[in-house]
Amino acid sequence: MRILLWHVHGSWTTAFVRGPHTYLVPVTPDRGPDGLGRARTWRWPDSVVEVPPERLRDADVDVVVLQRPHELALVDRWLGRRPPLVYLEHNAPDGDVPRTRHPAADIPGATLVHVTHFNRLMWDAGPTPATVVEHGIVDPGHRWTGELERAAVVVNEPVRRGRTTGTDLLPKFARAAPLDVFGMRTDGLAGHLGLAPDRCRTEDVVQSRLHTELARRRVYVHPVRWTSLGLSLLEAMHLGMPVVALATTEVPEAVPPGAGVVSHRVDVLTDAVGDFLADPGHARAVGERARAAALSRYGLPRFLDDWERLLKEVAR
Repeated sequence: MRILLWHVHGSWTTAFVRGPHTYLVPVTPDRGPDGLGRARTWRWPDSVVEVPPERLRDADVDVVVLQRPHELALVDRWLGRRPPLVYLEHNAPDGDVPRTRHPAADIPGATLVHVTHFNRLMWDAGPTPATVVEHGIVDPGHRWTGELERAAVVVNEPVRRGRTTGTDLLPKFARAAPLDVFGMRTDGLAGHLGLAPDRCRTEDVVQSRLHTELARRRVYVHPVRWTSLGLSLLEAMHLGMPVVALATTEVPEAVPPGAGVVSHRVDVLTDAVGDFLADPGHARAVGERARAAALSRYGLPRFLDDWERLLKEVAR
């Protein structure tokens, strides 16, 4: 098939474009949000083809994968027609969650796809058919060494996002272990939290280095209160890292017993961080179980098979 989708979520798209199709990605001269083109920090196969908007009207498109509400208007304007539509929702709803109606609820003929069962439960899809295709991860391999007695955290814009990402909880974790926080716009985080620089180091590393750097840390901490399901958590599990995470949204489903410590109680989580730091053998064993669980549920073959079945059904 020839599938049109916008470059919105680089990590998710990196898995999706490993399928057997041709993936048309809009590109504009300014490479703005509606025309980013191919990724620069992820490895995408040659089957991902950049297409200027003015060429889409004459392009063969079998399925469109929408990811943002305004993209339907771009389809109408750039293609002049509506091929079969899939609306992929990456996020959990915000605001008045029990009454949050999804933007795809009123798009005739669309199929709404969620990345977690929690999201499907929380969004109001109205009459639109809704299903779930859980995340798939391109396996980075078992890299955990745990050589650094520090905890790794991955979060973008922790100061701005505050309680949503559990930024306010980081001082409690920093008492259990020195933290290395990776992500965009993390500068000044230690000062914002009143932590000594060595208790909360920050760095924004390129994707090709991130997995190696994470795997050098003893444990992965996921303090996020409200998100869909952080891909960094699943990637850490693939790396063979023991994980410590808040029991929110999809996390209790993603981290089974024995693969890490999941709780609503911050004291339970900080104690677990201290235990992993003190006992690298225990950390290794739990990390191996985390990797096995992640490969089983979030492996790339299952992800691509699920999407293949869905795309064939939608195209028919």
